[in-house]
Amino acid sequence: MTGNSIREQILLAVLAAVRPVAEQLGATVHRSPTVAIGRELCPTLVVFPEGEAITERNNDRVARELTVRIVALARAIPPVAPETEADRLLTAAHAALMANANLGGLALGIREQECEWEVEDADAVAAALPARYAISYRTLARDLTQPG
Repeated sequence: MTGNSIREQILLAVLAAVRPVAEQLGATVHRSPTVAIGRELCPTLVVFPEGEAITERNNDRVARELTVRIVALARAIPPVAPETEADRLLTAAHAALMANANLGGLALGIREQECEWEVEDADAVAAALPARYAISYRTLARDLTQPG
């Protein structure tokens, strides 16, 4: 039986890095939910792997770049605006992620890419702040579970 890919290990490390700060702020953490996050679970951080690109091949080594989107989601709880709450949560998650930019030796580095602001007025005002990160790492060409 083979172990998890370096990609999966990185995703687990990202979740482990942001979970403590989210919990300190009273937020939940979810990975790639397939249904909408309910009001009772907000504020929350949601982690989505978005894609992966091969950036270089050298002999039996493959350099890869994994794009991960972290979304801070908050709903309006007066007097605090949902954007303020989401920003506080995303700021804490960013600091936690960048504090260990090689994710315990799994990654070569993490680069912040972009951040967006989304505000929706459905049954209650909600703010979502998605931020994208590019995580560089290497594997062996023949084995995705082995670092290169």
